[in-house]
Amino acid sequence: MTEIDKLQYALQQFAGITPEEFALSTPYWKYKTYKKGEFYNLHRNICKDLGFVTSGVFRSYTVNEETGEEKNVFLYSSNGFVVSFKSFVNQIPCDYHTQALTDASIIYINILDLISLYQQSHQWETFGRLLAQEAFNVTMTRLEGFLFKSPEERYLDLVRQHPDIFNNVPLYHISSYLGIQGPSLSRIRKRISRQ
Repeated sequence: MTEIDKLQYALQQFAGITPEEFALSTPYWKYKTYKKGEFYNLHRNICKDLGFVTSGVFRSYTVNEETGEEKNVFLYSSNGFVVSFKSFVNQIPCDYHTQALTDASIIYINILDLISLYQQSHQWETFGRLLAQEAFNVTMTRLEGFLFKSPEERYLDLVRQHPDIFNNVPLYHISSYLGIQGPSLSRIRKRISRQ
């Protein structure tokens, strides 16, 4: 299955985009690869593209200006979208960096081309609404996870959402995303492996 086939399948599953409606978008999609450590988007830059991850893992993170400590906010992996959503939708500077944690590849579309699709097609307009709902759900799930769930429950959620992440990403990035220290992550993993 080619990258464009993966994208078409994902959009059909996610938003019911038919082959005919998908064909409207094919001139707009571009392919890009990233080496581990390269940036998808930088802090204070405006995110102009919506990416569909065909391979690899990305993270969005903030940096404490006083200590230099990095905190992972979001993770994006294969068959999902990578975007600094608030920056993308409002075309305002982004609050965080988005970086490849592994070698990665995406298919992406520019905001202006996506807006053009919204104007041409009800199905693409529906896609935009569903994408906004998904971004809201991801953000609320992250927030509620920190408010209502234990670190172990957040870990299990991460395993469900990104099953291959532990094979590709250093544990210190995972512990940062979960909001815990490395030794705590090790204890959680040991406890779960015994069950």
